[in-house]
Amino acid sequence: MTPWQDRFTSLLPRAAIVVHDLFMVWACWQLLHAGRYSMLADAPSLPLWNVDTSLVLVIQAIVFWRVGLYRGLWRFASVADLLHIFKASFIGLLAIVVVLAYKRFAGVPMSVLVIYPFALSALLGAPRLLYRAWKDYQSLQTDASARRVLILGAGQAAEALVRDLRRSGDFEPVGLLDDAPHLQGAKLQGLPILGTLDDAPSIVRETAAKLLVIAIPSLDAAGMQRVVAICESTGVPFRTVPKINDVLLGHSLPGELKEVAIEDLLGRKPILPDWSLIRGWLGGRTVLVTGAGGSIGSELCRQCARHGAGRIVLLEMSELLLLTIEAELKRSFPELEVEAVLGDCGDPAVIRHALSLSPVDAVFHAAAYKQVPVLERQLREAVRNNILSTETVARACVEARIEHFVFISTDKAVDPVNALGASKRYAEMICQSLDQKTTNTRFVTVRFGNVLASAGSVVPLFREQILKGGPVTVTDPEVTRYFMTIPEACQLILQAAASASHGAIYTLDMGEPVPIRVLAEQMIRLAGKQPYKDIAIIYTGLRPGEKLHETLFYSDEDYRPTAHPKILEAGVRTFARDQVLGNLPRLREAIANYDTDAINSILFATMPEFSPLQQENHVGSANVVPFPAREASRQ
Repeated sequence: MTPWQDRFTSLLPRAAIVVHDLFMVWACWQLLHAGRYSMLADAPSLPLWNVDTSLVLVIQAIVFWRVGLYRGLWRFASVADLLHIFKASFIGLLAIVVVLAYKRFAGVPMSVLVIYPFALSALLGAPRLLYRAWKDYQSLQTDASARRVLILGAGQAAEALVRDLRRSGDFEPVGLLDDAPHLQGAKLQGLPILGTLDDAPSIVRETAAKLLVIAIPSLDAAGMQRVVAICESTGVPFRTVPKINDVLLGHSLPGELKEVAIEDLLGRKPILPDWSLIRGWLGGRTVLVTGAGGSIGSELCRQCARHGAGRIVLLEMSELLLLTIEAELKRSFPELEVEAVLGDCGDPAVIRHALSLSPVDAVFHAAAYKQVPVLERQLREAVRNNILSTETVARACVEARIEHFVFISTDKAVDPVNALGASKRYAEMICQSLDQKTTNTRFVTVRFGNVLASAGSVVPLFREQILKGGPVTVTDPEVTRYFMTIPEACQLILQAAASASHGAIYTLDMGEPVPIRVLAEQMIRLAGKQPYKDIAIIYTGLRPGEKLHETLFYSDEDYRPTAHPKILEAGVRTFARDQVLGNLPRLREAIANYDTDAINSILFATMPEFSPLQQENHVGSANVVPFPAREASRQ
């Protein structure tokens, strides 16, 4: 078919609906007149067509078009569509009255005008509802091979899910479960509510369900853990509907059935940032993101683009990661201006070039080395990239009079015991030392814990080990960590940046720490396996530089609440700012000479709280001494 033939064919159904509606207008007008005159003994003859009929049809057609009556589909006719029909009928009546007033309503009984909008609404609405009922009945006639589905939940999400499942034809909903007492024995879309969630094992057997779907998107982590445990006890595969936030942010599709992710079980109540504040601060600005291709950097770019940034400068030393995030932003946000710079942010020429591409308002410094065991053996690189590069970017921002510099730190900077924590803590002190209320640049530090599904985190590692059939390796049965999702982390960063004061350090109220052993067990169960039975868990001992438990605050660090209930601001700790900045040339010299002993000495002298671990693995591996002992390094 030619394009005009395709268009003509596609317009036929809508044209048929227009003809139907205009016919109903004519029929309504004629029937109301016939009914009125039938009560008169000397009733005048009623013509099938006259000037009044023509005016009514023209007026009502214009009103139907202006009200948008033909944007809806009969297949999905609802109460909202009926309200649109009544609105169009009533507005049509007002227009008809205005036009006929010029004729002093000659030949038009007032009773016809009074009844007209109600009668027309019934004539237009009834065929639509009948058509929908017929289509719904057809969808109930499922194929014998359709997969039988039991739905957990009986709210709006469950109602929409029932419609989608019936429409697909591949699934047959057999019932619903809900804990609400007043819903027991009721029906939703013709499906019975068969019991409570705890009844799932017995009802799965009674209904021969082959799939469970969790349709309660409002569940918090504790609630999801309970429901998942119930689903696991049935021995039947289970899926969940996405949360509305995931749909709006583009992480999931409406109506998609997805596997329950470990993030669903470990997450806290979602952070709700003050998006109006963030958009007001970010709108139209130019931001530069270092480490733009990494887990945090790339999500920061997405959220900045989504919430109003006018231009984003991407700085990344990996050409593949740079190419990937640049292409994604240009594809997803075609109106956004994107500048890509390949290079090391520790190179002063590179950062000056990136800042010169356009007037930059804010810099998010996300570039860093972050893998604890690797950095224990690579102290020089940890210091070069995490400390000296931070100073390079920070000083360049001061020289360029950038308004905001946001430094991405970690909970490991609190009471540091490893190279990552020490290098991040030193970088925090650099930012606070450079921050002066009399300067243009406002330095902000944001700390958070481990990020789920980021590069190098335990979640992808465990997932890979489970796919291979195990074993899953955990360092120690007692080890715990704080966890958050990548979007959560970036929302915290933007919230802090939008409302920060000079030199502030912010951290998230991250709830309770999660035992890594429990994390591994839950991931195995989500994969449909039994821990210790189908997949083994072995304990390998703490790796170099690792603590059993992380902390979010220094013991002498006074934290106070902020305007956001989930964000805390640390009080300023006393430290020798002149020493922090004064030791940087010595660090550069030690880096140039690859002198790790000198680097250790400088770190110990600058950070009295730095106390490297001299740990013995809890499962019998060899002692690990990641740094020379403090006393030895001072000699």
